[in-house]
Amino acid sequence: MGDSLEERKLYGGAIIINLPANLIDASDLRQIPDAQEVFLDPNSDINYIFEVLDRVEPTDPEEAAKFHFDSIAQDSSAESYEVQTVYVPEQQGSSADTPAPILLTGTQKVAKFNRTDLDDVFVLLALFRLTGKPHDIVFVLNVPATATTTNINLDVTKQAFSAMANSLKIVDFGLFA
Repeated sequence: MGDSLEERKLYGGAIIINLPANLIDASDLRQIPDAQEVFLDPNSDINYIFEVLDRVEPTDPEEAAKFHFDSIAQDSSAESYEVQTVYVPEQQGSSADTPAPILLTGTQKVAKFNRTDLDDVFVLLALFRLTGKPHDIVFVLNVPATATTTNINLDVTKQAFSAMANSLKIVDFGLFA
């Protein structure tokens, strides 16, 4: 997380964001669905996932973020999961702007990397609710509490995640047509 950030183009350049320079694009290693962008930290088990999804039903921003977190936990077959905090910015942006992210922190107990033992995974989620579009953008940072991530300072990680999420800019809204 302490690595320098560089601008990355997502979805063919329709979205830009500042991410650690050393991340590996998972699509170079395996097939990734078109609606996702996945990056891997080469020095830990941390991964960064972006997903363009259909807008979810809850209109309340906090409930929408919790809905996406719950969906991720269920998709990951989490044994248990808990939302710790949700931050909803005062300004959600106009339809011509990139919306401000709704930030959620939580934990999941899930078996990672084809193991049977459960890992504690610290999950940071940024939800971008697109005004006038039937889509949500979800940015997730998964920080498994494994041997390679035990030296991670979660407060620093949260600050870095917030900075990354707030750097996200939608350049081409045609992505959501």
